Amino acid sequence: MEVTRAKQIAESGKIVPVTYEGRQVLIQHVDEKNKTARIYSKENPEEEMVVLVHLLNEK
Repeated sequence: MEVTRAKQIAESGKIVPVTYEGRQVLIQHVDEKNKTARIYSKENPEEEMVVLVHLLNEK
């Protein structure tokens, strides 16, 4: 995924199907400078991770 698209999803307020390592996640914040996103899984919302945006996939 591109940083611009990840930022659009994060700011939209809509639930967009995005996966990370095969798990459905929600994007909480995008850091354009570092090309990372703070995400959490739908199954475990308390487990936040910071990952490289290009590892996210929009379904």
